[in-house]
This record gives sequence, structure tokens and C-alpha cells, in this order.
Amino acid sequence: MESTEAVQVIMVTLSMQGHMNPMLKLAKMLVSKGVHVTLATNDVARKRMLDSKISTNFTTINSTGRLGLEFFSDGLSHDFDREKDSGTFLASLKANGPKNLSNLITDLKANGNQFSCLITNPFIPWVPGVAIEHGIPCGVLWIQSATVFAIYYHFIKDPDLFPNLENPNGILELPGIPGLTVGDLPTFMLPCSPSHFRLLVTEFISILDKVKWVLGNSVHELEEETVNSLEAVKPVYSIGPLVSPSLLGKEETIEGSVDMWRAADSCIEWLNKQRPSSVIYISFGSIIMSSKQQIQSIATALKNVKRPFLWVIKASETRKDEFPRGFLEEITKDKSGLVVSWCPQEKVLTNQALACFVTHCGWNSTLETVVAGVPVVAYPEWTDQPTNSKLLVDVFKVGVRMSNCEDERLTVEEVERCIMEVIDGPRAGEMKRRAVELKNAAKNALEEGGSSNRNIDKFIAEISGKPSSNNV
Repeated sequence: MESTEAVQVIMVTLSMQGHMNPMLKLAKMLVSKGVHVTLATNDVARKRMLDSKISTNFTTINSTGRLGLEFFSDGLSHDFDREKDSGTFLASLKANGPKNLSNLITDLKANGNQFSCLITNPFIPWVPGVAIEHGIPCGVLWIQSATVFAIYYHFIKDPDLFPNLENPNGILELPGIPGLTVGDLPTFMLPCSPSHFRLLVTEFISILDKVKWVLGNSVHELEEETVNSLEAVKPVYSIGPLVSPSLLGKEETIEGSVDMWRAADSCIEWLNKQRPSSVIYISFGSIIMSSKQQIQSIATALKNVKRPFLWVIKASETRKDEFPRGFLEEITKDKSGLVVSWCPQEKVLTNQALACFVTHCGWNSTLETVVAGVPVVAYPEWTDQPTNSKLLVDVFKVGVRMSNCEDERLTVEEVERCIMEVIDGPRAGEMKRRAVELKNAAKNALEEGGSSNRNIDKFIAEISGKPSSNNV
């Protein structure tokens, strides 16, 4: 590509770990190609990072681009629990965010910054209006799968395609998405979902006319039929997988993170002492809190299968009484397992000791496990997770689905069945082979000439006003 050293981009995201991570990965990708990026988020992120002793500065290596963090107020105190009361958080952000973000952009422009593009998180639908106010062309980074994007788009634009959302076994016929049931849909669009989540979906689709680019954190080859079906309605530039260079076997060119919790490095030391392909890794992300019943069933199943395990439970140090009696003491004594509050997931997934990943199927985790080539036990709970589980199990064919019984309890037998099926079942070998295939496809997309690399070059050429040498 031609030089892009004059191109400046501002990116706006929510201060939620699963939203900040892909935005930072895209920012680093742009910086590695010479673009100057400012990443802005609501200022509770700064407090969390400082509380965790995580630097808010970035260092670029062998790149003319640069990356900086900026913060704006969402109108709430730092102590307010935004995950627990998401409705109040989103309402306050909508009321206070536009003015505070606009003031931040005004200040940045006064200091000599001239932005060629604003890239927003999809779940802050008022941001494109701020971009228009400042005369900045707007793009959106879609941080979920192209399949979920297509589902939401058709749900708002053609609701007749969704005649009955009450029956989870109801079959749906959607363009480019075969074999979908109501139970596979994102929970935000279901009647049982809180109204503020359904409103987010409606508002996002409604602002697409104000958005010039939709960048997708996916790989064209993984969701080819769906991406192709969107060409006629709202083209998506697949630029993923947005993962750390270490997962791709490459060196980091921009040092720094936006992690809001400090990871336990002890888990990598522990993993390095385990046999290859022996460890069960369990993590349900930064938001979902497992119930006591789930913890008890998983713990008992792990004890029964007699395999080493690494288990991430948020705030685990305050939940010791929710484990079976003597469980934590026993695994500490015999070193058969490790329970931590947070871990460096990408490092864990690439460790040769890993056998499988028991996951909630958030899209970041889905992409990371695909790139790492690790089979999964899929245990979705909300938002896009049921759809991602469908992709992992039935489309990508790299795992099995773990389900609650009729009274919504997770049984010990179900946990055992799923873990053993992925590790030693009759389809285990095929799952591992498929995992390696997808791993190679995802990595190739980001290589020179790969589909995602061509798309990101095309995007940079368009925001810089220069002709692209790539035909996507």
C-alpha cells in the first residue's frame, strides 16, 4: 500500500472487556499499517485499569502509526455497577455521552488532530450522530459474527421472516443462514429479553444509513454464505480474526493492553507442567457469573473425569463456599486443578497442554479458540452466545453443546458427557482435524493477499482518499 502516515482515526467503544478487546485489536492492526488511532471509551475503564496497575500507555515497534487512549464521562460514578444495572448505564450513556464525546473530539481537533474516520462500537447508536456533527465519515466495527449481524438486520427489516419467537424449536428460513431455530437466535431479540436490549438492536439497524463502512470481526471463509448474502443489503468487510499476534505465531508490534483486570500469571506456569492435550479449560467470560448449582455440578464432574483443569471464575476468591466441601483444598494438595479469577486467555489457548475449552461462546472467545485450533464444549447463556454455539457445533463442527435439563439445572452427568465426548468420544478425532483446518483458514486470511488483509487495505485506502490496489 501507499503511505498512510497522515491518516487519523478515532474509535469509540463501551468500557466492557468483551467490547474493548476487539476494538483495541483493530486499532493495533491499523497502527501497524501506519494509521494514527485514538481509542476513546467511558472513563470507568481508566479507573479499573489504574486500580489493576495496568498502564494506559502504548508503545509502537517498527511502525509509523501511533495509538493513544482517551476517556469521556458516561454520567455515572466510577463505583456504579454497570454490568448489574445495564439499563441505567445505557440510559445515562445515551443522555450524557453525546455531549461529552463531542467535547472530547472538539478538544482533540483543537490540538491539531484531523480525523479521516470515526469507528464506533455497534451498541452505542448515538455515536454516528456525533460523527456527522463533526463532519467525520463513520464506520462501525461489528464485534459479533456476520451471522448475528444478518439475523438482526432481517429481524428489523423483514419481521415476517420471524413469525413466532415463543417456540425455541421453531424452524427459521433466513437468507444465507440455513438450519436455524428460534433457540439459536441471539437473546436480545426474544420476547423475554429486557426492552433496553431489544431497543439497542432496533437503533443499531436504524443508524446503518449513517454508516459508510461495516467492518466485521470475522473471516470471510468461515461465514462465506452469510457474508455473500449481505452484499445486496449492507456489505460487510470481514477483517478478522481480531486476535493478538501471539495467537497467529507473530511478534507484537504495539505493546499495551486495555485489560481491566489483572490476569493470574501463575496459571501459565501451572499449564507448562501438565502433559500435552490433557487440560480442560473452563471460562465463561467477564460478565456471566456462574450459579452455585453450576459450580457444584462442574466441580463434581471435573473430579469424576480425573483430568487436570484450569477454571476461571470471576471473583472466585469471594465464592469459596459455593464449591463442594473440600474441593479447593483437595486440588491444592494434589495439584490436579487450578481455580483463578482471571487469566491471559490467548496464552492459555495456545498452550500445548490444552485438551478442550468449556466456553460460554462469546464471539471473542469463539474466534480465539478457532485460531488456536482447540475443540470446545459450548455452554451459551445469553446475547449472541446461542448463535455462536450453533456455529461452533453444527457449522464449524469443532465441539459439542452442553445443555441444562428441563428445570434449567446443569447436571453432573451432562458436564461429564460433553467433556469426554470432545476428548475421547468417537468424533473427537474429527473435531480436532476440523479445528486445525479452521485454524489455518483464519490465519491465512490475515496473511499478505488473504481476504481479511485485502479488506483492511481497501478500507484504509478509502478513508485516506487513495485508490486501492486490491480487488476484494
